[in-house]
Amino acid sequence: QVQLVESGGGLVQAGGSLRLSCAASGRTFSDYNMGWFRQAPGKERLFVAGISRSGDSTRYADSVKGRFTISRDNAKNTVYLQMNSLKPEDTAVYYCAADRSIVVRSRWNEYDYWGQGTQVTVSS
Repeated sequence: QVQLVESGGGLVQAGGSLRLSCAASGRTFSDYNMGWFRQAPGKERLFVAGISRSGDSTRYADSVKGRFTISRDNAKNTVYLQMNSLKPEDTAVYYCAADRSIVVRSRWNEYDYWGQGTQVTVSS
């Protein structure tokens, strides 16, 4: 089992920045690719960004490329999502997730473990 706890969400004005953190415990953190997903009310859970076990490979949804950056610190068992130039359409609950596959995947049902989520609200 892997336990994941997100933090760093909040209310920010459009154009602002937030940094989300996800702290992992349980199994060996570096055995897992990590992903960030988001879900707006009444909508499906969507992939935002993913990072490989070592951190040398990342992928992003087109909607966040150039604005968001995913990173990880395996010594601290933590994955981050730096979000810049935020837009109202970025408003959602953000979840981190862990996956033991070889490649960084983008479908929510391919991830094995999930955090409880953190709310991000961007006002216009």
